[in-house]
Amino acid sequence: MHKTVDIDVGKDILGRNRELARKNHTFLVEKGIRSFDFVGSIGSGKTLLIEGIIELLKEKGLRAGVIAGDVAGEEDYMRFREHGVPVVNVNTGKECHLDAHLVEHALDEMNLDDLDVLFVENVGNLVCPGDFPLGTDVRAVVVSVTEGDDMIKKHPVIFALSDVIVINKIDLAEAMEVDPKVLQNDAHALGTKAVVVQTDAKHGKGITELMDVLQI
Repeated sequence: MHKTVDIDVGKDILGRNRELARKNHTFLVEKGIRSFDFVGSIGSGKTLLIEGIIELLKEKGLRAGVIAGDVAGEEDYMRFREHGVPVVNVNTGKECHLDAHLVEHALDEMNLDDLDVLFVENVGNLVCPGDFPLGTDVRAVVVSVTEGDDMIKKHPVIFALSDVIVINKIDLAEAMEVDPKVLQNDAHALGTKAVVVQTDAKHGKGITELMDVLQI
């Protein structure tokens, strides 16, 4: 009986999150904002990728904002602020993911009328965010070659649920003895329709290609 109650409570939580995610998405669409949820392990390069995109968006005259999610701290928040864009820092405490409710509150803190694009940088984790859509147009999952060539095999759910898969730090592939094609093939083996993009965020390679895939 206890297990049945736990399952029901879990379903209620996930159902409520999906409902709020739909609300967030409708709200952002009505504001004319294209939105992205960036997921990936700590150190995969999510922050640097978003930073690179922000600067290229400026050249296009597009205004970006960021919701920076972390368990604790404000390091990424401060990095985004240096680009002169609106940023909201969200610390989740013991939670290993953002959820639609946290994003809803973060949106309340932003002047969305001044934005064309919104990035949500999720907590550094490849497991927890899978069950919690946030209401963005696109979910992009980032994996770096420094994490090894078996990361997609070990975390199939998040990669299968994502719209875009970014294989980052390809400049280090040879040194790490990791073939990006192995990661790419593993992604395709999942049967996902996600588009796979290879990037070197540190040197700005592949960023424009990623932007094309994101349609910004």
